Amino acid sequence: MTRVEMSNLEIYVVDNLEQSRVLRTKSKKVQKVTRQLVDLAYQMLETMHQAEGVGLAAPQVGVSEKLIVVEYFENEEAEEAEDEAKKKVWVMLNPEIVKASDEKVMGVEGCLSIPNLVGEVERYEAIQIKGLNRRGQPMRVKAQGWLARIFQHEIDHLNGVVFTDLATRVWLPETEEEKEDRV
Repeated sequence: MTRVEMSNLEIYVVDNLEQSRVLRTKSKKVQKVTRQLVDLAYQMLETMHQAEGVGLAAPQVGVSEKLIVVEYFENEEAEEAEDEAKKKVWVMLNPEIVKASDEKVMGVEGCLSIPNLVGEVERYEAIQIKGLNRRGQPMRVKAQGWLARIFQHEIDHLNGVVFTDLATRVWLPETEEEKEDRV
């Protein structure tokens, strides 16, 4: 399947009452993987790229189904090298955290659905996620560090939760680095 080159999906924001209702609603489990759902995933990836994000959940584009897309470095070595060629894309339906580390860490997050705000959120350092791939086959992902944070953030969206619900403090970003922390 070829990737959609341009996306016309709108990213929903929490300060729009109608859009906030979708963002605050628990998503439905995907019962069947369809061509339309796979096409939506590719459109979501393109929308995420255009917005310079690293993850996007279906509710963020107005669809209340359990679907997320993530693009980030697969491991810490690639992340440290900042090698763009070593980024990996995950398309996951019905993602569910099945195992989490005892260790939690604080980190700064932002969100495409809450532009111009960042906040400190405590997350598990490492997790295992199970779900379905775009072909409807079972898949598992082991993630740690920033990648684990991204998956947790996107799965929260599927449950009607946004990062400000979990943040210990929230502020307007002042530095470029803080602006880049949008998930």
